[in-house]
Amino acid sequence: MDNLTHSLVGALLGQAGLKKKTGLAMPALIIGANLPDVDAACFFWLEGAEHLGFRRGITHGPPAMVLLPMILAGLLYGFDRWQAKRGKRPEDRLPVSFKWLFLLSFIGCLTHPALDWLNVYGIRLLEPFSSEWFYGDTLFIIDIWLWALMGFATWFSLRREKRGEDWKRPARVAIAVALAYIGVNGAITKVAECHAFARIPQSEVSAIASPLPIKFWQREIIWHAPHAEVEFARPLWGFWTFDEGLLHDVSSTNVVVFVENGSSSGSSARQAAAADKQVAAFLIWTRTPFVECSPDGGVLLRDARFYDPRARDRFTVELPDVQCVPPENRHRDESQAMRQSSDGGR
Repeated sequence: MDNLTHSLVGALLGQAGLKKKTGLAMPALIIGANLPDVDAACFFWLEGAEHLGFRRGITHGPPAMVLLPMILAGLLYGFDRWQAKRGKRPEDRLPVSFKWLFLLSFIGCLTHPALDWLNVYGIRLLEPFSSEWFYGDTLFIIDIWLWALMGFATWFSLRREKRGEDWKRPARVAIAVALAYIGVNGAITKVAECHAFARIPQSEVSAIASPLPIKFWQREIIWHAPHAEVEFARPLWGFWTFDEGLLHDVSSTNVVVFVENGSSSGSSARQAAAADKQVAAFLIWTRTPFVECSPDGGVLLRDARFYDPRARDRFTVELPDVQCVPPENRHRDESQAMRQSSDGGR
C-alpha cells in the first residue's frame, strides 16, 4: 500500500490508546508502519527495472520485523536521552520505556507487510528464507476509501482529545470498520474469481481478480496460463461488477502471452535474463509475464497486471537482441523449414 495508508494505520493505533504506553509512542507507531519501505533507497543504486527484483523483499521478511523495530526503538530512546541532556525534553512527554518503544515499533512494522500483502503487486513475506511471492488481491494499492475513513477518524479522535472527551472510541471504531471493509473486498475478489473460473474453458488457465481504483466493488479479470503447454495465447481482460455479477470480456489486440516453458519465447527470455540485469530482475518480480512486439520490431517483456497498451512504463523491459516474430509468421516459417528439410531428405 501507499505510505499515507501506512501512516494513517500507525496514527489510528496510537489514537486507539497505544500512544499512552510510553513517550514517543506515536513516532514509533507511524515510523514503524513505514519502516520496511526503507528498501526504496535502492533507487539510488539500481537502474531501470532492477528495483522490481529488490523491493518488498528482505526488508519485509521475518528478520527485518525484529531488527528494524529494535533499531527504531534504540534511535527514539537515544533521541529522548539526547533531548534530556540538552534540557530541551518536552515537559508533557510521558516517561520513555525502551520495552514499549520496541513493542510499538514492532506492531507498526507488522502492519506494513499485512497491508502490502492485500494487493496484486505482492510481497515476499519469507525473505531471506524463501523468495516466494504472496498476493492478497483484495485492495487497490491506493484506496481512497481507506484514506477517507482513517483520515477522518484520526482527525475526529484528535479533536475529541483536545476537548477532553472520549478520543479512543472513534479510532477503535474506524479500525473495526476498516477490517470489515477489507473483509468485504476479500469476499468480492473470491466471488469474482469463481465467476471467472466458470468462464475459462481450459483447465490450465487461471484468473486474477484485480481490484480497481475508486470502484472497490469491481474487479479487472486477468486470465493467464502459468502452466500452459502452449507457447502463445492471447490474454483476455474482463471486468466483473458486483452489482451485475457478470464478466464483460474485452479481448486484447497485438498481444501474445509469454509462457516460460515455451520453446521459443521462453528460451529467448531465459538467455536474455542470463546476460541482462534488467530482464533478470523483471522475471523475479513478474506474476503474469507476456511479450509484445514493439514498434521498432523488438520484443517487450511486460506484466498483465500493470499493462497500458498506450505506453511503455516502468513495468516494461525490452529483450536485448531479440526480434519480434508474430505467432502466425513463426508457425509459417517453421512449416516452410520443415517442408524444405523434407524435400532435402528426398
